[in-house]
Amino acid sequence: MSVTVEDVSKIYGNQLALDKISFSVDPGTILGILGPNGAGKTTLLRIIAGYLMQSSGLVRINDLVADPEKMEFKRMIGYLPENNPLYTDLYVMESLRLVAGLYTIRNQNKRIDEMVELTGIGPERHKKIGALSKGYRQRVGLAQALLHDPVLLILDEPTSGLDPAQLIEIRQLIRNISSNKTVLLSTHIMQEVEAISDRVLILNQGKVVALETPDKLKKLTLQTYRKYTVEFAEPVPLKIFASVPTIQTEQVAENKFVVTGPADDLRPYLFRLAVQNKLTLLTLHEQESSMEKSFLELIK
Repeated sequence: MSVTVEDVSKIYGNQLALDKISFSVDPGTILGILGPNGAGKTTLLRIIAGYLMQSSGLVRINDLVADPEKMEFKRMIGYLPENNPLYTDLYVMESLRLVAGLYTIRNQNKRIDEMVELTGIGPERHKKIGALSKGYRQRVGLAQALLHDPVLLILDEPTSGLDPAQLIEIRQLIRNISSNKTVLLSTHIMQEVEAISDRVLILNQGKVVALETPDKLKKLTLQTYRKYTVEFAEPVPLKIFASVPTIQTEQVAENKFVVTGPADDLRPYLFRLAVQNKLTLLTLHEQESSMEKSFLELIK
């Protein structure tokens, strides 16, 4: 199930929430949507899901123009919003039967049993939703979003508020689900994007600033600057780095420094620095680029 967003904008009064956003997602891809608060992540997902109309532009699911009035369009999408609006007074199985009835699903009991097994809510299936942990509530929300077998699954902050064990379980569940579905996943957690996303869309102030694989995004930082840890056997004054083309040199100990420089490799400069000053170089290590560094660079 491919998703294409073409020049989508959204205006709230005088505020431009989305500014001519365009991108496409191939079938079977998990797209992580990352951005600071207010970047437009939730607005974008609501538009794609058909819960909110854009001010301009088009959304296409395969070749079908998104239209929330069409039942054909609604059946293609499963949506789990950030607040996971469950009926807490209902039992788990009651809730699933209610949703199955709304979608007029055939063989409802069989389909519900399949979702109970897929999402791992079997041990809690006879409890009221209000008595479930946050992790199991998220699983119930996923089961409801998947009951009608949508080809596109939209998840808004699905791991927000989960403890580390629950977070790992939900990540694995999403990865398992993606084997035959396209998944759009919004999050503000860097590790989330690296752990499960095939591609990453970064939004800032309503605009797309990057759309790459996680590995390529991390390499973007290297194109801007590189950072090194340098340690000598003896104390060294900070001024000795004046001959090295650095952006910043931070002294963390009398013999240890963190050197930030341009994209070019600074190691030859630093080796020559040690030789010319008859210094014993104990450590010269280039710090690994991270998703967080790339993200911060891109939204500056």
